[in-house]
Amino acid sequence: MPTEAMTTAALAHELRETVGRVIRRLRAEPGPPFSQLTVLSRVDREGPASISDLAAAERMRPQSMAQIVHDLEDAGLVTRRPDPADRRRSFVEPTTAGLAALETSRARREDWLTRALDRQLDARERELLGEALVLLGRLTEG
Repeated sequence: MPTEAMTTAALAHELRETVGRVIRRLRAEPGPPFSQLTVLSRVDREGPASISDLAAAERMRPQSMAQIVHDLEDAGLVTRRPDPADRRRSFVEPTTAGLAALETSRARREDWLTRALDRQLDARERELLGEALVLLGRLTEG
């Protein structure tokens, strides 16, 4: 656990390990695979995108992203529509079923996290965690 004497490198290690455990636990909730949820979430937040753009945003090979999109299409969670400016390219967008699956998955994960926070942390600890989130947010800004 962090102490005043903890080095920045040790803090970075502990942060990475702890965040990784939280993410793995969130991924364990029932629903579509996390890679599919990530794509659904991105096109929900940012709007329709090409497979190349999605692959770049997720830092993966276009072939891998194409497989994820194909699986999402087969499940009826996304559709593809041609790019009017370049018919060789298409845009991926969520279907109504895809948005519903995304919302259900988000609700399950947030429900687990809410219950864990209530069960494991007292009011002051939850307040402290809220303060830490501000700091974590700053880390992602630059």
